[in-house]
Amino acid sequence: MVIYDNKEWIETIVNFYRSYIIRQIFRSTLLVGLITAVLSFIVMEVLQLQIKFHSNVFSLLGIVLSILLVFRTNTAYDRWWEGRKLWGGLVNNSRNMALMVHSLLEGQATEDRNFYAKHIANFAIAMKEHLRKGVKLEELHHLDPVEQKIYQSRQHIPNHIISQLYERTQQLQKNGTISGYDAIPLKTHLQAFTDILGACERIKKTPIPFSYSIYIKTFIMLYTVILPFGLLEEFGYYTILLVMFIFYAFIGVELMAEEIEDPFGLDCNDLPTGNIATTIKNNTYEILCLYAEVEKEDEKELYEKVF
Repeated sequence: MVIYDNKEWIETIVNFYRSYIIRQIFRSTLLVGLITAVLSFIVMEVLQLQIKFHSNVFSLLGIVLSILLVFRTNTAYDRWWEGRKLWGGLVNNSRNMALMVHSLLEGQATEDRNFYAKHIANFAIAMKEHLRKGVKLEELHHLDPVEQKIYQSRQHIPNHIISQLYERTQQLQKNGTISGYDAIPLKTHLQAFTDILGACERIKKTPIPFSYSIYIKTFIMLYTVILPFGLLEEFGYYTILLVMFIFYAFIGVELMAEEIEDPFGLDCNDLPTGNIATTIKNNTYEILCLYAEVEKEDEKELYEKVF
């Protein structure tokens, strides 16, 4: 995610080139401008055609296209915002669970405190990578050789981590460290972990229908191709600039929607799930009085488009 101050809007506009999606839009717009220039030259200078299209046709098509793009953008943003709310819920549930464990365990129960802190933190880190291209075991904290071997044999590591937390909670209940009433809210938070993970997987594995996405892109391209024929007679070579501007507006909305519909990756507009996972780790270790494991969060830009 690109970090910026939305109050400094002039500086934000000046540094717009930092966004990968803006650079992609500019490249596409320049290509359309070049094609329009060649087409305009052929029609006006070589063939010397007099092509007339009523402007109302393009106005009507533009309205239809705008409605489709509004729906497309709203749908994509809803997915992005739902993902952010789910990760916010993960932060809250992680903190609440750590607070409950801290209040239930004695200060001398270092092993149990370490276990819960380690696995709550590792769940957030594992979930972050699980929603991308797979969990990277080297990013997980304090895995001994035996655990690494077990983790390598698991296809769904976040589920395995939750299973370990359930087993430890059940073990503490059986040996009398915590009561059955105390175990109930702990298991409720663990269930919330599973629900959040499942909801994120739903977003990840259910993209916008392919036909809908292709239809909008095809509509934009066809509209851009025929638009010069309706503008050449009145605007001449200024048609090139007008077509580029209109294409910039339409394709920009479509590409931005396309990027944010999967909010868990490393695109410049995706959610800062890495930062959130680090926050969960630091908060959990601090709550459980394991200050040596708290690390300073990196405030620099951590996310960029993966080519």
